[in-house]
Amino acid sequence: MKNNGFKGFAKAAVAAVVLGIATAAAADAKTLKVQTSSTASHFTLAFLNENWVPKLKEMTGGSLEIEFLPIGAVVPHRETPEAVAMGILDGDLTSINYFAGKDAAFALMGDLIAGYDSADQIQTFCANGGGKEMLQKLYDAYVPGIHVVGCGAYAREAFVSKVPIRGVADFKGIKVRSPEGLAADVFRRAGAAPVSLPGSEVYTSLEKGVIDAADNSAYANNDANGLHKVAKFPIFPGIHSTPILQFTVSQLAWDAMTPAERTSLEVWYVAAYNDMRRVVDMEDRALVARDKAAGDIEVIDWPQEDRDAFRVIAVDAWEAFAASSDLAKETYTAHIDFMKTAGLLK
Repeated sequence: MKNNGFKGFAKAAVAAVVLGIATAAAADAKTLKVQTSSTASHFTLAFLNENWVPKLKEMTGGSLEIEFLPIGAVVPHRETPEAVAMGILDGDLTSINYFAGKDAAFALMGDLIAGYDSADQIQTFCANGGGKEMLQKLYDAYVPGIHVVGCGAYAREAFVSKVPIRGVADFKGIKVRSPEGLAADVFRRAGAAPVSLPGSEVYTSLEKGVIDAADNSAYANNDANGLHKVAKFPIFPGIHSTPILQFTVSQLAWDAMTPAERTSLEVWYVAAYNDMRRVVDMEDRALVARDKAAGDIEVIDWPQEDRDAFRVIAVDAWEAFAASSDLAKETYTAHIDFMKTAGLLK
C-alpha cells in the first residue's frame, strides 16, 4: 500500500525548510549603498542598474543587494573614501583620480594618461598585474577601514570640445576640465589651462564658456548627458585617458559578509565590468557612426604622429609624479612592470 501520507509530510517538510532558508536570508539581507562618480543620466549607471544590480541579488539568494547612487548624492565626490571608512557609505564606485591630493600615487593609480591602449589592458592590470593590491596598499596608508573589492576601466574616454583640437599644438590656451593631478599636469604641459570641476558641472560650464573642452567620459556617457549639443568637436578614439575606477566597501561591511557573499561580490564586479566594457565600446562606435552620418558633429580622429607626441609629453609627467613619494614610485613601477610584461613597453 502506498504511503501517500508520508510523502505528503515529506513534501511539506522540505517546503518548510526552503521557506525557512528564504525567510532567514531575507531577514539577514544586506543592501550596500554605493556612491558612484556617474551622474544620474550616465549610460553606464543605467546599464549597471538595469542589468547587473538584479544579478547580485540572484547570485546571493537575496542575501546581498547593492544600490548605486549618483555623484554627490550623500557626500562630495572627493570625500567618498572617508565616508566609506566611517560607514556613512557602504562603498564607492568612483574615479581614483579624485584623490590625487592625498598622494601622487593616487593620480598614477587612477589614470596613467596615454599609457594604455584599451580598457581591457587596465582590467588585466588591476586583476592580475598587481593593481588591486597596490590600491589597497594606498588606502591602508591613507584611509584605513577600506576594503578594495576591485578596480578597472570600462572605456578609453572620448574628449568633448567646443572648438576643433586636431593635434597637440591646438591645445595652447584651451581651458580644459580635467581631474586634479596627473591628467591636469599632462594638459598643462601640452599648453592647455586645466580647470578642476565635477562631472555634474561640465555641461553648464561648457555652455557658459567657463571651459572650452573636457576630459569627461566615454562617448556614450557624453552623448547621454547632452554634451555634444554644446561641444560639437569630440575627439574619438580618445587621445588621453583610460581612467581607473575603484570599487571599495567599508571594512565593517566586508567583515559582516559571509565568505560566499564576498566571493560572489568579487566575481559579480569582474563580470559586470567586463560586460560593461564590451557594451560601452559597441555603443560608442554606434553613436559615432550615427553622428558622422548626421553631419551636425565633427568627430575628430588625431593622426598617429600627434598621438605619439602627446604620449611623449605624458611620459615626462609620469616620471615627475613618480618622484614625489615612495608610494608614487611604487605605483609607477607596478604599471611599468606590467606594461613590459604585456608588451606595451620594451
